[in-house]
Amino acid sequence: MNILVTGGAGFIGSHTVVALVEAGFNPVIVDDFSNSEPSVLAGLREILGRDVPCHALDCNNYSAMRQILRDEKIDGVIHFAAFKAVGESMQEPLAYYQNNLGSLLTLLDAMLSEGLSNLIFSSSCTVYGEPDASPVTEQTPVKPAASVYGNTKKMGEEILRDVAAAKPLKCISLRYFNPIGAHLSAHIGELPLGIPSNLVPFVTQTAAGLRESLTIFGNDYPTPDGTCIRDFIHVMDLAEAHVAALRYSIQRPESSFYNTFNLGTGQGNTVLNLIKTFEKISGFPLPYSIGPRRDGDIVAVWADVKKSSTLLGWEAKRSLQDALEDAWRWQQRLGG
Repeated sequence: MNILVTGGAGFIGSHTVVALVEAGFNPVIVDDFSNSEPSVLAGLREILGRDVPCHALDCNNYSAMRQILRDEKIDGVIHFAAFKAVGESMQEPLAYYQNNLGSLLTLLDAMLSEGLSNLIFSSSCTVYGEPDASPVTEQTPVKPAASVYGNTKKMGEEILRDVAAAKPLKCISLRYFNPIGAHLSAHIGELPLGIPSNLVPFVTQTAAGLRESLTIFGNDYPTPDGTCIRDFIHVMDLAEAHVAALRYSIQRPESSFYNTFNLGTGQGNTVLNLIKTFEKISGFPLPYSIGPRRDGDIVAVWADVKKSSTLLGWEAKRSLQDALEDAWRWQQRLGG
């Protein structure tokens, strides 16, 4: 089956391309390279031993998207393409709404016009807002989002649920927790453009001497060490979950349905614990300072993953240490 992967040159998208090929699917990438690099395609070639078809275009281009669905004989879509920085979303809300929701609407229109029904949507645990308790299940109430980014994911889910209720759409929203790590080969990994907005690439760049020091945003939260708690999941575990979700969707007999799944490890780690774990792996201390709390951040969230395990037959296999070792190996390959 031919699977379109929007944002397929990005961090999670590129690793999912690898997982798809390993599972016997034929991925086709669409990416405008606004938050990724063409060099990722060379890394994929090293891992897979062949090129992956890639179309450099914006997912908001309806006619081009519809043409690709037709020309590439696409059977299903995994939709990653979106702006994703929490902090930036608070500063540029209009850009986030236009891009994240506009591209989803364009894709849906193109898919339905071409008679395609299988869609896996890249959602986020941010839809839970500040949960009353963790772990959160898929039945945990969705709250007003703490960030514009989170709101685009919440609204995206609502759009998909409503469309699936009215049209032939088999859709799964995957609520990610915090993806980290890199492919074991170190040929692909997280490749932020400019100053990283995610924790682990900032950690590895600081260790490599590219950043003077790391800032921890707040140490006065009601947690064991005062720093935020997150569920850090290895990106390859996350990638393999997309394959499991795709198979689940394809095998379902209904012409239309909508479902949501949490993707995490089921364990929470504080930001400071992640930093201490990385220091053990790298063998030297990281320079860091404590800064003020960051707008849009929540105190603590981690996943209940029973539903993913039961229905998708998937669970995370790799540890926090595995993820940090792979991320550090990737950073060392990139250089200082």
